[in-house]
Amino acid sequence: MIVFYLQIKAVHVAMVIASGGLFALRGAAVLAGARWAMAAPLRYLSYTIDTALLTAALMLLTALKLNPFVVPWLSVKLALLVVYVVLGSLALKRARSRRARAGFYLAALATFGFMYFVARTHSPLGLLQGLAS
Repeated sequence: MIVFYLQIKAVHVAMVIASGGLFALRGAAVLAGARWAMAAPLRYLSYTIDTALLTAALMLLTALKLNPFVVPWLSVKLALLVVYVVLGSLALKRARSRRARAGFYLAALATFGFMYFVARTHSPLGLLQGLAS
């Protein structure tokens, strides 16, 4: 599977961009009061993108023989993923007020950004690694 590493990584990166972009668009639309943001086709598109993203991630872990519970930056990325999903769910549908949804939306976007920098730097501190030195 390692021979397909570059292709799998390209799919993973593309799905990260698609997933984050779709969440940002839907979240902004929900805050603006647009009903289309929660329409079934967009929800199913989101599920499809996230499934492809997870599949590519698992394929990369397998190809590189990495254990995400042993590699510190991957452990942090997984923990942040759980936080991002919860915040995103609160932002899109579970929070009771518009103000709370806005706060959860911003927190979810910040978490997504931090996850991105953890992945790019391969450091559990992401961009903060320079401050720890």
